[in-house]
Amino acid sequence: MKLNYKRTILVGFAFFLISAFWQAYDATIPVILTNKFGMSQTWSGVIMALDNILAVFMLPIFGALSDKCRSRHGRRTPFITIGTIVAAVMIMCLAFADNAQFKNIENVAQIDNPAALQIVYDAKSDTELMTPDGTKFILEDKLTKEEFAAIKSTDKYAEGEENLYTNYVVPARQSYISDVTAKNPANLFIFIAFLLAVLIAMAIFRSPAVALMPDVTLKPLRSKANAVINLMGTAGGIIVLVLGMVFATSAVKNSFMNYFTFYGVVAGLMITALVIFLLTVREVKWSKEQQAESLRLGLEEKTEEEGEKRGLTRGEKMSLVFILASIALWYIGYNAITSKYSVYAQRVLEMDYNSTLLLAQAAAIVSYLPAGMVASKIGRKKTIMAGVVMLACAFLGASFMRAGSPTLVMNIFFVLAGVAWATINVNSFPMVVEMCSGSDVGKYTGFYYTASMAAQIVTPMLSGLLMDNFGMTTLFPYATVFVALAFVTMSLVRHGDSRPAPKKDALEALDIED
Repeated sequence: MKLNYKRTILVGFAFFLISAFWQAYDATIPVILTNKFGMSQTWSGVIMALDNILAVFMLPIFGALSDKCRSRHGRRTPFITIGTIVAAVMIMCLAFADNAQFKNIENVAQIDNPAALQIVYDAKSDTELMTPDGTKFILEDKLTKEEFAAIKSTDKYAEGEENLYTNYVVPARQSYISDVTAKNPANLFIFIAFLLAVLIAMAIFRSPAVALMPDVTLKPLRSKANAVINLMGTAGGIIVLVLGMVFATSAVKNSFMNYFTFYGVVAGLMITALVIFLLTVREVKWSKEQQAESLRLGLEEKTEEEGEKRGLTRGEKMSLVFILASIALWYIGYNAITSKYSVYAQRVLEMDYNSTLLLAQAAAIVSYLPAGMVASKIGRKKTIMAGVVMLACAFLGASFMRAGSPTLVMNIFFVLAGVAWATINVNSFPMVVEMCSGSDVGKYTGFYYTASMAAQIVTPMLSGLLMDNFGMTTLFPYATVFVALAFVTMSLVRHGDSRPAPKKDALEALDIED
C-alpha cells in the first residue's frame, strides 16, 4: 500500500488555512503594534507571545477534547469548522480596531509630510530616544526642526553612511505615537481583546487539525504524509506572502496602511480552504479504513476504541525529553526571526521582507519531499542534525548583513534557512509520535506543541528585550546561538528513528520507512 496523496492533500487544507493565517499575523501584527500603537520591541514581543502562552494550555486541552468527540462529522472536523469561522470574523474585527487607532495618530502618520514631522519634533525634541542600533540621542542635538522636517525616507548623508529617516524620524514618531496611545488607550484595549479572541479561535482547532493526518494515515506512511501536509501549509504561507507583495505591506510608504482589504482577502482565503475541506474530507470513513488496515497489517493490535496503549522504556523517555528540548531550542531561534524580521528588514536592512520570506518558503516547498526521502536512507536523526547545522549557518551569515548589503546574499541565506527548516520540520514530529501507540497520537501531538509553543512564549520577549537594550542587530546572533544548542541536545537522542516493520513481508511494497 502506498500513500493516498489525494486524501492527504485534501486533509492538508486545514493546515493550509492555519499557515495562511499565521503568515499574515506574524508579518503585520508587529508592524501595527510598533507603528500604530508606538510599542517598544519588548512590549511588542510580549503581545506576540500571547498566542504561544494560550497554546501551551489550550492545544493539549482541545487535542484531548477532540479525541473524545464522537460527532457524526468526526472527532476533528467540528473543531476545525468552528475555529476557522470565528478566526476569520475576528481578523476583520482587528482591521476595524487598527483603523480606529489610525484616526488618533492621523496627524503624524503621513510619511514624509513636513508638517507632521514638525509636530513630532515639537513634541519629542527634548526627549531621549534610541536609534535601531541602540545609540541614545536627543533629537535637537542632532537636527534642527527644519532639517528634521525635510528628511525623506530615502535620504542619506552619503553612500554607506547613516540613514537619517531610520535613525531619527522612525524612533521619534514611534515615541510620539506611544504618548498618544498612553493618553487614549481605549483602542489598544479593544485591539488586544480582538487579538485574544482570534488567538483563542486558532487554538481551538490547531491540535485537532494536526492530529487528523495520523488518524487517516497508516503509521509507516506518516513521514511522507507529514511532508505533504507541510507542503500544503507552506503553500498557504506563500500565497499570503504574494498578497503582501501585491498590497505592499512592507513598503515604508505603507507603514500606516489600512489593513481592512488585506485582512479581508486573507479571511476569504481561509473560508475558501475550509469549504474545500468540508466538501471533500470524509473523516469518519477514512479513519475507520485506516484502523482496519492497521489491524490487518499488524501495525496495531487493537482499535483506538479498545484503548490499546504502550508505555515508554526509560531510554525512550530520555529520548523524548531530548527531542522536546531540541524542538524548543530551534523554535526559540527560528521564531525570533519570523516574529521580528518584518520590523528588522525595514529598519536595519531597508529591504522588502516579503520577497526574502517568499524565497525561503519556496525553498522549503521543494525540500519537503526530498527531506523525507533522505531520512528514509540515513535516518531521521541524522537528517534533522544536518538541517540544524544549515539553519545555524544561515542565521550566522545573516548576522553580518546591514543596509546596503547585497540583497542577493540575504536571499541566499534565507533560501538555506528554508531548506534547513523543511529538513527539520518534516522529520521532528514523526520522531515524537514514533514512540507512541495509535491511541496516544493526540497526546503526543500535545507534547510536540507544548515544547514548540513554550519556546515561542519566551523568544519574542527575550529577543525584543535584547533589541531594545543592545540594538536590533542582536536578532540574528541570538537565533544562531539557540539553534546551535539544539544540535547538542539532538545528538543525545537515541530513539524515535526508523523501526523495523512488524510484518516485513506485508510491508515490502511500502515506499517509506516506519
